Amino acid sequence: MRIYKAALCVMLAGVLVTNVDAKKKPVYKDASRPVEERVEDLLSRMTLEEKVGQMNQFVGVEHIKANEAHLSPEDLKTNTAQAYYPGFPAPVIEQWTKDGVIGSFLHVLTVEEANYLQSLAMQSRLQIPIMFGIDAIHGNCNCPDNTAYPTSIGLASSFNTDMAYTIARQTAKEMRAMNMHWTFNPNVEVARDARWGRCGETFGEDPYLVTKMGVELVKGYQGDMDSDDVLACIKHFVGGSQPINGTNGSPTDLSERTIREVFFPPFQAGVEAGALSLMTAHNELNGIPCHSNDWLMTDVLRGEWGFEGFVVSDWMDIEHIHDLHATAENLKEAFYQSIMAGMDLHMHGVYWNELVCELVREGRIPESRIDESVRRILGIKFRLGLFEQPYADAEKTMEVRLCDEHRQTALDAARQGIVLLKNEGLLPLQESKYKKVLVTGINADDHNILGDWTAAQKPENCVTILEGLRMVSPETEFVFVDQGWDPQGMSQAKVDEAVEVAAACDLNIVVAGEHMFRDHWTRKTCGEDTDRSDLNLVGLQQELVERVYATGVPTIVVLVTGRPLSVEWISENIPALLNAWEPGMYGGQAVAEILYGKVNPSAKLPMTMPRSVGQGQIIYNHKPSQYFHPYVVTPSTPLYPFGYGLSYTEYEYSDLTLASQEMAADGSLKVSVKVTNKGDMAGDEIVQLYLRDKYSQVTRPVKELKDFARISLQPGESKVVEFTITPDKLMYLDRKMNPIVEAGEFIVMVGPSSDDKDLMSASFWVK
Repeated sequence: MRIYKAALCVMLAGVLVTNVDAKKKPVYKDASRPVEERVEDLLSRMTLEEKVGQMNQFVGVEHIKANEAHLSPEDLKTNTAQAYYPGFPAPVIEQWTKDGVIGSFLHVLTVEEANYLQSLAMQSRLQIPIMFGIDAIHGNCNCPDNTAYPTSIGLASSFNTDMAYTIARQTAKEMRAMNMHWTFNPNVEVARDARWGRCGETFGEDPYLVTKMGVELVKGYQGDMDSDDVLACIKHFVGGSQPINGTNGSPTDLSERTIREVFFPPFQAGVEAGALSLMTAHNELNGIPCHSNDWLMTDVLRGEWGFEGFVVSDWMDIEHIHDLHATAENLKEAFYQSIMAGMDLHMHGVYWNELVCELVREGRIPESRIDESVRRILGIKFRLGLFEQPYADAEKTMEVRLCDEHRQTALDAARQGIVLLKNEGLLPLQESKYKKVLVTGINADDHNILGDWTAAQKPENCVTILEGLRMVSPETEFVFVDQGWDPQGMSQAKVDEAVEVAAACDLNIVVAGEHMFRDHWTRKTCGEDTDRSDLNLVGLQQELVERVYATGVPTIVVLVTGRPLSVEWISENIPALLNAWEPGMYGGQAVAEILYGKVNPSAKLPMTMPRSVGQGQIIYNHKPSQYFHPYVVTPSTPLYPFGYGLSYTEYEYSDLTLASQEMAADGSLKVSVKVTNKGDMAGDEIVQLYLRDKYSQVTRPVKELKDFARISLQPGESKVVEFTITPDKLMYLDRKMNPIVEAGEFIVMVGPSSDDKDLMSASFWVK
């Protein structure tokens, strides 16, 4: 705090400088002038060093200080979460900020540090403000004291696009209250390999669902792109969610057809929704690193889609063109390849400025190419109002962050994102029947429910599952046996203790799953850079579940995880199974409310759950031949299919109606279905519409999600849900990779999941 308070006078001086008489203002400091004019005026005044500095991002000085104390230069080569700059301590970075050769920071976690670094930038010659980026993946909860919503996989389970928009708007407000302007989100990769640790950052396996959720986040973050909004960043472009061995950043080898039909649509939709930054992927794509891939960044992104924002690298990935992918002989060549392919902004490192300036002076990179990138970056800074409002009010920051409205949204989102997978009449629980309940498991009383990309939060800002149970059912005696937070370090003695207690209880609740919390980076089993060669419960968790169940006492399993897990034994034997994903700060309350019937579960799986890792890739929208020859010994069917999720009430689908049996190739077709709540409890149902092109020039998936609707029904109530089939829902790429709406028969399927047995179907013809 000392340096921040000491800088107050400097901040005030900067304000005075920027508030000079309008007649003396240069054009770029005149807020009344068009952004384009301001950009060109400022660009004309900048040195080459200042321009290149706008294209570089550094980690914050407090991050540097914290990590140079315990990380070695060797550690930095493989660490993708922490950093410092050997030979360049924090004072050097502070001086470069004063010199105006740093344009952006990340890993700045407090409003005080952000304001301090901004005050240094206000001492520079041109007073170009810093743009602060942060991984606000599910709220700005990578910083303490911010609302932690469910992670993206849980949000996707709600199929609630309005909720996605609301969370993004609230996140933008909390970020601006901390002087943060740019979130590295949404992650619109299509997750097609459960081994990959970053599934929880995504919206699942289906391109349509990913697209719909991603677009709403872009709109919510960016708003009107003014001083109340933040810059969205669609990432990671592209293919990293289907790595050849399931590990983050490993090679991806995909056909152009698969790229364009599966992986491109969410990105293209994000661009069309107005996203103004995009992050390239760690991986190589078909032999070319994404960070030097001119086909991706220039031909497709700007040429085909008309992208007007800037492209940012991922963590040290331009360097990896040299030291990992080995397609550049040195750093200088790596920087050259990346910039000329279309890269605009480098995350992060100290050698960029010097080497890029050398490349320009040598004539290898035209200064006009540098100007292109800097125009894009400066334009964003002007639009966000940073030149007029470089600081946030640290005194008022908590008036916005963690406010009651945002907390309520976090709770509502958790309630809507928890999937009930199995219930053999045990749920909802009757308080009068179960007086003494064992609660155990690694995630029973742990802040791990907050999910990946979350800093440690104060106890009052997180309701664990144990706390939620005691809150929702205060008369019940909950006996807790702590298994610790680390599944890899579980104690046999604690498992034995839980089994002993279980036998004396009326009900047992085991909260199992994975550990995602970043504070325990080397012990995580899920999340970024935490990939798996199997999908089983880690450690002694399976033994714990089996032995507790063997006591003969009714048992419930709750999963807290960022990826689908293979829990076939649990599915076959345990009478009630709940998948909570990473439900956020009020996840414990939401889980308890569902278990006790205070909330009727409504969520549906956005990813298929396999029986075992050997089934991967297992996706609902597979090609017809994928299971022509089934597996021997084990079933080929998934454990739980995409779109699946139970309720405490029963929904009946009837009267599937097509307005016509024919549709023009440039026309539309209305489809309606009647949904009735046949039970005695109000609930929400997610009605899903799938399409299949029966015969086509190239092979097509057996079904594809093309629309959905979330509806609320009282007991006995019926609603007619109407969908409209439009040409874009029928379009695919023909043999010559041209988009086509093909004449012929199409099958429309409507129901509560992607499983054939759950779907009503009808046919229509495109003429």
